[in-house]
Amino acid sequence: MSETLAHSGNVDDSKRTWLIATSCAGAVGGIAAVVPFVSSFQPSEKAKAAGAAVEADISALKPGEKMTVEWRGKPVWILRRTPEQLAALSTLDPQLADPKSERKPAEQAPAYARNATRSIKPEYFVAVGICTHLGCSPSDKFQTGAQPSLPDDWQGGFFCPCHGSTFDLAGRVFKNKPAPDNLEVPPHVYLSDTRLLIGDDKKA
Repeated sequence: MSETLAHSGNVDDSKRTWLIATSCAGAVGGIAAVVPFVSSFQPSEKAKAAGAAVEADISALKPGEKMTVEWRGKPVWILRRTPEQLAALSTLDPQLADPKSERKPAEQAPAYARNATRSIKPEYFVAVGICTHLGCSPSDKFQTGAQPSLPDDWQGGFFCPCHGSTFDLAGRVFKNKPAPDNLEVPPHVYLSDTRLLIGDDKKA
């Protein structure tokens, strides 16, 4: 009798072990099935490279400061211009190669940025920080006045050290410079006073 009970106990242990093992295998299989499904909700690297929009928080940006975000693998500048910088823009037209962005307008800026400040809100300038000559990234030259490689009446802007192209604070290229066009203004929209979406101008 004791032998039979001992044998039954062994069978129960075996069954218990088998049940636990199959339950664990089923759970692991279930998790494996769920993970790819959840992952599919995330934008792929390919989608990001193709131009997924990028959101920027501009709440901490002070007048005269610039921040950079990446979109499509390119640096995009967001500059908060001071009243003085904005006032200087209108005085520069005679020195610029394309002051009204009339060359290749569709390539240079969306329709809503084809104005005197090349922006939606005059205070904020958004541009792709790549020189239109050979793809270098210009440097900030916000200080006014005479400086090396810049004119004595410099009003602030950007300087490309590769071949000497200069741009004003609306990304407009100066005359007689290697860069053929103004800096590109990417599609963008304000989601709020402090949130900017770059790469998509259809979401509000």
